[in-house]
Amino acid sequence: MIYAATTRIAEAALRLRAGLGGSDALRERLACGARPRPADIWVHGASVGELTSARQVIELLARDHSVQITANSETGRDLAAGWGLPAIFAPLDLPGSLDRFLNACRPRLAISIEAEFWPLRSRLLAERGVAQALIGARLSERSAGTWGRFPRIIRPMLGRIDALSAQDQASEARLLNLGLHASALLPRLDLKLLDPASVPLPAPDAMRGTTALAASTHEGEDAPILDAFLAARAECPDLRLILAPRHPDRGEAIAGLIAARGLPVLRRSAGADLPPAGGVLLADTLGEMPRWYAAAGICIIGGSLQDHGGHTPWEPAGRGCALLHGPHIGNFVESLAALQAAGAASAVTADDMADQILRLTRDPAQAQRMGRAARDLLLARAGDPAGLVAALAELAQRPA
Repeated sequence: MIYAATTRIAEAALRLRAGLGGSDALRERLACGARPRPADIWVHGASVGELTSARQVIELLARDHSVQITANSETGRDLAAGWGLPAIFAPLDLPGSLDRFLNACRPRLAISIEAEFWPLRSRLLAERGVAQALIGARLSERSAGTWGRFPRIIRPMLGRIDALSAQDQASEARLLNLGLHASALLPRLDLKLLDPASVPLPAPDAMRGTTALAASTHEGEDAPILDAFLAARAECPDLRLILAPRHPDRGEAIAGLIAARGLPVLRRSAGADLPPAGGVLLADTLGEMPRWYAAAGICIIGGSLQDHGGHTPWEPAGRGCALLHGPHIGNFVESLAALQAAGAASAVTADDMADQILRLTRDPAQAQRMGRAARDLLLARAGDPAGLVAALAELAQRPA
């Protein structure tokens, strides 16, 4: 009741602001601008990462059902629109905004991705008889602890969910503890694995075996990687390096590090392509990481040499890369433990990185075995989304 009253006051203020020269985005989020199309299914993802992870599921559903996508960010909205599907900003969790949105869209099923909990949205969907699903659901221990302090908010929301597919067993257990009905559970499916699992292996290329990629590096990681490359290249002159920073705007600083080591500075942003044997490419652009994964047989996972938790091992695994990572892997502890157990990944430090790179370039068969093991584990874990899609499609047939 307090939440509803507060949101009505907030909505009145926001509508006044929208009418006094507010942005188109604000009007759209108030459902006063662009309206959604009538659709069988409303799919909501916060931004690019969530929507990208669910793309296969969304496109399979869109074959037989009308779908309206919403996002909280402009980049997420534009991404989905680029798939040829209707996409707009999500309505704010305000009574008038939601009423206007739902009156226009009239969905039979509302699907949220990962971790979207909105009290008014949940209640109004239930009042209209709209089925609710959460896919790729995840809930950290910390978030579960926070929600646990508000049982009168989280328990009704979870109790209204008709179907939920969690990313992992721990998230599933936390959601059940907070009030999710066990009858709502669907088989677990990590959506983020579907896309890399669907990528074909690169065509055979002898140069992959002597190409190392440092993927999504952070400040403080580039210098030790360059030093390791130079040390390994002294023993393997054909070795080449693709250095792809997480944030391309660091390109100038990294170019200085490369030049300081007496190496030619080849920048992708200036039109350079894959480096010659013994060379380094500074891949300081966005959106081309799949190209670099395909070109490299060895991938050093960025964000793991410095304390950033590491980045995904599954995208390079999908291309059959042998995986090397530093000690800071908090974001992917379980995944990398499984990859190591499968013989697909090895831990490195700044001190032994050169030796590890050299070991794999001298024994390309070993690197290929690691790459195959990484891909095999990915395929085994990704599973088939057909069962999830069928369950969601059945809910979408239920009259609202």
